Amino acid sequence: MDAKLHTRTTENSPHLKVLLVDDSRSIRQSAQAMLEPMGCTITLAEDGFDALCRIAALRPDIIFMDVMMPGLDGFQACALIRASPQFGETPVVLVSGSDGLLDRARAELAGARRYILKPFRKVDLLEAIAALVPTARRSAAPVVVSDEEVADGAHSVAG
Repeated sequence: MDAKLHTRTTENSPHLKVLLVDDSRSIRQSAQAMLEPMGCTITLAEDGFDALCRIAALRPDIIFMDVMMPGLDGFQACALIRASPQFGETPVVLVSGSDGLLDRARAELAGARRYILKPFRKVDLLEAIAALVPTARRSAAPVVVSDEEVADGAHSVAG
């Protein structure tokens, strides 16, 4: 329940607004712990329906969404976001434990801008932000990763 009501920020504004959607509380919290220190404002959602309810008020700069969730899955939610005239340009990154060709094709058809495999690392999230969020918005939240973090693969999250 707390995931549906939980938004946290760090001290400086404006922040890069990130919507994290996953039915696993531990995945949401781990991804949040990776991105908050980078200056991102994080909003958590438990499933596709919850994410769709939050988008209008939040207006996220990027969305990280699990593929396999009960109710409205990540593929369906991504397709609905893409179909929206208001939010169709918001980058959606689908996150999955499956590296299958079919899942990657479904992600592309749904309009996902990127497909990240679990377990993901902090660098995976930051690379997606760097590639998909316009530089003007990114300047609010630095996306710098230390060489140690990249080398040791720290901050890896399993699904």
